[in-house]
Formats: sequence, C-alpha cells, structure tokens
Amino acid sequence: MNCAHRSLTRRLVPLALALVPMAGCSFIGDSDDGVALAVPSPSAQAAAVCQALHKELPTTVNGLKRGTAEPASDYTAVWGDPAVQLRCGVPRPAAMGSATKSAEVNGVEWLPEKQKDGYRFTTVLRRAYVEVTVPGKYAPEINALLDLAKAVKKTVPKGVA
Repeated sequence: MNCAHRSLTRRLVPLALALVPMAGCSFIGDSDDGVALAVPSPSAQAAAVCQALHKELPTTVNGLKRGTAEPASDYTAVWGDPAVQLRCGVPRPAAMGSATKSAEVNGVEWLPEKQKDGYRFTTVLRRAYVEVTVPGKYAPEINALLDLAKAVKKTVPKGVA
C-alpha cells in the first residue's frame, strides 16, 4: 500500500494537529449579505462539472448557512460571515507539485495551503480544481470539507484536470 492509500484517520489527525490547536468550541452563524468573490473561467469540460457541483452543494457547511456570492455564478458559493468560500474551475495551484502532501477527507484529496487567516484547500486528482477558503475563525478549518466531500465525490470525477 503506498502513501496515497493511507487511512483517513491516519492522514487527518496529523493535518488537523498541524492546522490549529485543539479547541472545544465552534461557531454557528449565517449570512444573508452578498459576498464578493472572483469568478473563475473554467474550461468547457470543467464548467460542466462545476455546474453539476453547484446543484449538489449543501445548504450548510460546518453549521454555517449558505449565503449569496456576488456576482452570482454556478462556479462560486459562500457560507457564513466571514465566508467559507468555494470556487470551482480554478487554475492548478502553484503549490501543487510531485512532493506536495495532500489530505484525504471522506474520499476526496485536498491540497492544504496556509493563508494569512485560515486555510485554502484545493482538490487533487479530480477533473476540475475546486478551491475552498476557510477563515481561521472556523478552526479547525478542515471541518468545512466534511460537508463538501459528498457533493465533490458525486459530481467531480477522479482524474487529472
């Protein structure tokens, strides 16, 4: 068994520990305000995948109510305030390389990238790159991916974008 087939628990625990200190609280909020978000320009193949994903996205992520991304697009979605942001059809991340370590969350591989405030996660080995930015307020940030994995697995086929 190679490192790509390690168990979910074995891969998530080190990542969760590296991402944030352990905390016993969570934030549950909602947002009805629009959130400005750059809309990706995916290829035709990725656009079809992203439109299918958009239809399957959950109404809540990590207890946060889905808001309205501005401008409205089938390639973006937001939850909460500050917003957990999803963009589908983004370009391949510059940080992705042969030595890059990914984390598996419920059957979906993600590339974690530390940001000034929180983390950005991008899908790995899928036909379209899906990027999720999670503010540090929602630590451990990886929890947001738990609610998104089902929709990604269902609509974004495995493969290389």
